[in-house]
Amino acid sequence: MKQLTDLDIANMLGTDFVPDNASDKSVRREMHLSKKIPRSQPVHEHITIDFHNHTEQQAWDMVMAAAQSGARYATVITGASGILKIKFQQWARDSILSPYIIECTHINNGSFAVKFKKINKSDR
Repeated sequence: MKQLTDLDIANMLGTDFVPDNASDKSVRREMHLSKKIPRSQPVHEHITIDFHNHTEQQAWDMVMAAAQSGARYATVITGASGILKIKFQQWARDSILSPYIIECTHINNGSFAVKFKKINKSDR
């Protein structure tokens, strides 16, 4: 493919082509047009939450943060036995966490697949 020269561009435009000069660049620099606008942190569609070696309060905080983060899906690893497996099922069914959850299903004996409701940016 041919690389266009200034003359090629001028012929296509039908006028004299004048490339950016230093004064135009200084104006762009003063107006901060070259700076990128920072974006908010991206929301991950799927996250994994592992309750191993965490207290009940830490597990609660982790799952609530995930529900309010805007993530759509989570894999919650509770472990096959213990209080956190029982507690998570209660939280998903009967607590202030339950309105955030669309679906919660067993993956295996110690893990759950959770689908969270979509959170609007204004709700976060």
